[in-house]
Amino acid sequence: MTPTAEPATDGEDAAVAGEPILDLLNGFIAELREAGLPVSLTENLDAMAAIRHIPLEERETFKYALAATLVKNNAHWRSFETVFEVYFSLRGTKYGIDDDSLEADLADLLDDERDGAGDQGSGQSGQGGGDALTPEELQQLLYQAMLKGDEALMRAIARQAVKRFAGMEPGRPVGGTYYLYRTLRNLDLDGLLEKMMEQRREQARDAGEELSKLEERLEQDEYEHRINALKQEIEAEIRRRLVADRGIEAMAKTLRKPLPEDVDFMHASREEMVGLRKALIPLTRRLAVRLARKRRHNRRGPLDFRRTVRASLSYGGVPAEPKFRHPRPHKPEIFVVADISGSVAAFARFTLMLVYAISGQFSKVRSFVFIDGIDEVTSFFEGVEDVTEAVHRVNTEADVVWVDGHSDYGHALEVFHTKWGKEIGPKTTVLILGDARNNYHASQSWVVKEMQHRARHVYWLNPEPRSYWDTGDSIVGDYGAHCDGVFECRNLRQLEKFVENLA
Repeated sequence: MTPTAEPATDGEDAAVAGEPILDLLNGFIAELREAGLPVSLTENLDAMAAIRHIPLEERETFKYALAATLVKNNAHWRSFETVFEVYFSLRGTKYGIDDDSLEADLADLLDDERDGAGDQGSGQSGQGGGDALTPEELQQLLYQAMLKGDEALMRAIARQAVKRFAGMEPGRPVGGTYYLYRTLRNLDLDGLLEKMMEQRREQARDAGEELSKLEERLEQDEYEHRINALKQEIEAEIRRRLVADRGIEAMAKTLRKPLPEDVDFMHASREEMVGLRKALIPLTRRLAVRLARKRRHNRRGPLDFRRTVRASLSYGGVPAEPKFRHPRPHKPEIFVVADISGSVAAFARFTLMLVYAISGQFSKVRSFVFIDGIDEVTSFFEGVEDVTEAVHRVNTEADVVWVDGHSDYGHALEVFHTKWGKEIGPKTTVLILGDARNNYHASQSWVVKEMQHRARHVYWLNPEPRSYWDTGDSIVGDYGAHCDGVFECRNLRQLEKFVENLA
């Protein structure tokens, strides 16, 4: 069922709206799961129980009640908020997109504004509301609303600006960002901010004072807060119109963004890279705790039958006290061999950061990076508290260019074998990171075969989708034939899963 109902408004019996709300909530939770949020059945029931105890007309309370029961990770908040704003966008007669009602509301606010200013002779009162205003008059009205912090007038102007400047057409396959850009471009909010700051400075000078740097900063922060509130109103109005035109489910799918742990390393935007770095810190903490717990739980080995029988003699032959063999837990020694060429640099960077952040779970970690040349960078990470700083040094100081700085896996692996191959032993696990796109050079896959003979395990982690493997200049199959496993690691979720099993 496509949910179309709205939350109960003032004076509406909550019981009447109860069933449509539950339909809407079911669709909302299904969309959260589609967006990647782990919402269990128990949390679903908790959310439904929570909204029974809050007034549905209080939208913010409703929003945070759902968040408290459904969101477990701060990194998931943005995705939750996006889905909420679509599924519970303010619709109906009070918040709808009835343009006649919009004009009447703005006309009433204009009359109130003029009455409050004592402007009885303007000749514009009650003449058509927003449509009767020129762009300059609308800009001036916005300026006055911003100065006074008049939220009702700002909301009405935001809706009028979307109607006038966004150029929205039913059925037009254009995203909300485009409409937002068109609206904001016509409002010139940067110029508006400067105009308000200059007005505030003039007021201070007229009073024989000068604004201090702190006072000016506080005034600017307040005006920026009001401008951000206006932008949010504009976004909400665009979203309301898009939901009315395309439907809830279509808009939720259009606005859906991956969670930080699901962002593709090789195609992440700058903003997504920032989110990945933030998500990596709590991820390493959780992973370290899980690995330590796993190691503790594995301390008891299999049943030792001989010792159990001997102990049973003191109980008359009854095996009342089972004895177990004590395993000899070992921490693997890790060799990381990473391609840091442009196409896979982000993947290598995050893998190195993750491995070193949980290096306590390994007996030793050694790192090597390459493009067409190869260099050991283990020393960059020694005694460093901020792994990000060490990774930055890797990218700027490592000697990894041999000829032209284009990936040559064959040459890099051959040099690795010559310099460090004999240091691989039966306790060593080798991780090779890269897409195996070799620019049609010789593969020298015999080096990986030799690694496998010497090492405990050899794993290859590839940040490309499996469907891209062994296409074009990719020769991952040549190397994979001599590995204990070749894994797709396109995002933090896949990388976390691999490292957890590794340790």
